[in-house]
Amino acid sequence: MTAVHHRSATVQGQRLFYREAGPAAAPAIVLLHGFPTSSFMFRNLIPALADRYRVIAPDHLGFGLSAAPSVDEFDYTFDALADLTAGLLEQLRVTRYAIYVQDYGAPIGWRLALADPQAITAIITQNGNGYDAGFVDSFWTTVWDYQRAQTPETEANIRTALTLEATRWQYLTGVADESLVSPDTWHHDFTLLSRPGNDAVQLALFRDYATNPPMYPALHEYLRRCHPPLLAVWGKGDEIFGPEGARAFAEDVPDAQIHLLGGGHFLLESAGDDVAELIRDFMSSVTVTS
Repeated sequence: MTAVHHRSATVQGQRLFYREAGPAAAPAIVLLHGFPTSSFMFRNLIPALADRYRVIAPDHLGFGLSAAPSVDEFDYTFDALADLTAGLLEQLRVTRYAIYVQDYGAPIGWRLALADPQAITAIITQNGNGYDAGFVDSFWTTVWDYQRAQTPETEANIRTALTLEATRWQYLTGVADESLVSPDTWHHDFTLLSRPGNDAVQLALFRDYATNPPMYPALHEYLRRCHPPLLAVWGKGDEIFGPEGARAFAEDVPDAQIHLLGGGHFLLESAGDDVAELIRDFMSSVTVTS
């Protein structure tokens, strides 16, 4: 059985929880989770990769088992979350690494790549958008309305995303066999979402998500210039980031590997073995130099 270590580090005065496995000298893969989950989403993927790779999966501040200071104590932005992730990797002396990005993990990963392009050995994006294509209007209209104006009506609408029903919807939508997805997943996430004050944390990040699409042109220029090996593996039934979000990466990385699998937003829950196999095949062709 693969040993997975559960650790914490203090970065910029904040306690960050992370999971780590694999040989310390092996090529590193950093797994960056999305909303509303944590490194818990990678609990099965980590041991599937750790025989060949050093795998590190942090919980973003305000998520999972990391600290969750109030919005009065910490300014929750994607810039800030990326800075904390960079600080953690620096502490762990990880200077070259592949990134696996999903949902919120994508804008955090894009910031890491833009800040230090030479650090990134490869990109694996699983339902993690980097283009205007792929945003599903039926989901995002509520977010965009709230970003434009914080009124009692727009806030009430966006707060539905913090409910148990909405969390369950994220896990099950697009999955043909719902019995493959453990109810533990959405109950686990909802319990952490329900901590006192965490609603304000999530509302702050919903507002700050407006900073991500304006960053896309810089991301696309980075992809064209640095041409990192790129694997887009996507749950094609995702009603948050649709399949066009995966296909769009070929615009700037023509040899990107793009796979649309049966499943939804949290593809690892229903097709984890397939995703792990694709990652292992993809990473076997990635040359890592120090």
